[in-house]
Amino acid sequence: MAAGWDWDGDESLLRFDDPVEWDAAYERGEDSLGSAAIGLAFNCSLAEASPRIVRAMQLPDIGQCGFAFTAAGTAARLNGELTPELYAALRAEGHGRRSMAENAIDDTLDYVPFRQLPP
Repeated sequence: MAAGWDWDGDESLLRFDDPVEWDAAYERGEDSLGSAAIGLAFNCSLAEASPRIVRAMQLPDIGQCGFAFTAAGTAARLNGELTPELYAALRAEGHGRRSMAENAIDDTLDYVPFRQLPP
């Protein structure tokens, strides 16, 4: 356990608020990075959380990857906007019944005014 965070999937990661520690955990190959990305969406600025959420969307663990998409939807709900990189990652995943991004895209369309979507 590094920096007091339980990387084995403890729900305390929903309070995660340290982008630098997230980067270090990513480099160490820790588990639960998608869960921690949700914490970043709740507790950090969109600019800090966005690049880490995008990286978490590429995790090989399908569950943690799914949590990254939850983090993207959370970011859209809380901020009323997305960064161009995060929006591009959602668009690349696509919308549809089998898409992991479906709920995140729906949150984006519900909470980000159309005129404020990145080009």
